[in-house]
Amino acid sequence: MGFNYRLRSNLFFQVISGRHGKRSTIITTNLPFARWGDIFDGTTVATAIADRLVYNSEILIMEGDSYRKK
Repeated sequence: MGFNYRLRSNLFFQVISGRHGKRSTIITTNLPFARWGDIFDGTTVATAIADRLVYNSEILIMEGDSYRKK
């Protein structure tokens, strides 16, 4: 059956859109926004998701060694 990126991307977009402006959402990732097109169904959906997440938000960028490796 495979990993259906289009379906999963659209479902995630619907969740984020439904919460947009109504509820807080915390997302953690090790990928920069510029690479989200690699995991979602292209850059259009990735840009729409990122747009809704970063609007009126606080972005924390943590750099350094991973605590998981210690």
